[in-house]
Amino acid sequence: MASTELDLEAMRTEVREWITKSWDPELTVAQWWQILSDGRWAVPTWPEETLGRGYPFAAARVIAEELKAAGAVGAPAGLGTLLAGPTIYTHGTPEQKSRYLVPIVNGQEAWCQLFSEPSAGSDLASLQTKAVRDGDEWIITGQKVWTSGGAVADLGMLLARTDSDAPKHKGISYFAFSMDQPGVEVRPLREMTGRALFSEVFIDGARVSNDALIGGLNNGWAVANTTLAFERSGLGGGGSGAGGAAFPGPKTGVLNTRVGDLVKGRGRSVQPSAFGGSFDLFRNLAEKVGRANDPTIRQHLAELYTLNEIGRYTSLRIKAVRSSGKGINAAGNLAKLLMSRITRLSRDLGPEILGAEAMLTGESTIGGGVIQEMTLFAPAPSIYGGSDEIQKNIIGERGLGLPKEPFVAVNGRGEPLNT
Repeated sequence: MASTELDLEAMRTEVREWITKSWDPELTVAQWWQILSDGRWAVPTWPEETLGRGYPFAAARVIAEELKAAGAVGAPAGLGTLLAGPTIYTHGTPEQKSRYLVPIVNGQEAWCQLFSEPSAGSDLASLQTKAVRDGDEWIITGQKVWTSGGAVADLGMLLARTDSDAPKHKGISYFAFSMDQPGVEVRPLREMTGRALFSEVFIDGARVSNDALIGGLNNGWAVANTTLAFERSGLGGGGSGAGGAAFPGPKTGVLNTRVGDLVKGRGRSVQPSAFGGSFDLFRNLAEKVGRANDPTIRQHLAELYTLNEIGRYTSLRIKAVRSSGKGINAAGNLAKLLMSRITRLSRDLGPEILGAEAMLTGESTIGGGVIQEMTLFAPAPSIYGGSDEIQKNIIGERGLGLPKEPFVAVNGRGEPLNT
């Protein structure tokens, strides 16, 4: 069904009835995710031929709302459904789609993103991780950093240099890389929140099959830009969360957990999606502490609500334009930049509502410590996925047609300092 023809209220009724028949808190998480996958409710915005329904983002929000209202757990969270799956259904072969998409949708495999390196962050095309051909395999050597979920991932979206003599954008390839093999060491990086959502990954002589090459040899830069576009639009669109959420794969230890227990005991780890849904959190908190009528706080709540609505409508606009076969230049970058603004406003508003209580941490505090953790986590979204400054450069150059950054000599070639 085309997105322009979709009756959201009729779909709401359909999914509500389906949840009533299907949800059972006695199931394991793996069983429930398989049921969601079989019903094509896990990734409804994906194309119909790749386990989805081809629905717009507005429909995905309705589905998440109904799952939450029923107290049901949502689909697998993480980079598989957000990034790896969409990239593979865009660039992958039929065999690759068959191999990788199903375990993403039913939560059997978790993914991480092996892009950034110590000397290749915002200038990602300067990456130095090498892939050397050895028969039907590639030997990988290098280092990655700021790898979200690296400690629990089964597979990684790996960018590696397969032609050192080519211009830096032209000699990169994109692999579906196994994290569970000799030559791969994952070291978690502790954040000031006390958690370790990120890791650094050392790769020394690990191997990846040639049939895991996504998008063709030396075409990794184009494939990576697809991943980044999904990342920026996904982060900018905020989150939904359903009644509980969990990260996929066997390393998380949740697949055999009773799904009802996951709803009751879901963790409070702050993720990017938390900021997308922060309006209700802050409004309820302001009412709880008796500050809902404070004019300054009401003004900031109104601003937060407005920004979230702008993000939602922007996502709908992007989807509508794509369905007509067109595109909006730098749309994902605009969404990512908006998410950073929402994050900063949330960072300031939470402590403003709590007052001195915001200096305390722990689950015994008002709000269970979530506001404090959001405040500490807030600097990260303006950096990962491409910093705010990089987003502005891309919007200026690709969206508005402004002159590019000055060129400098790199390895004897005239290439831009910022790419």
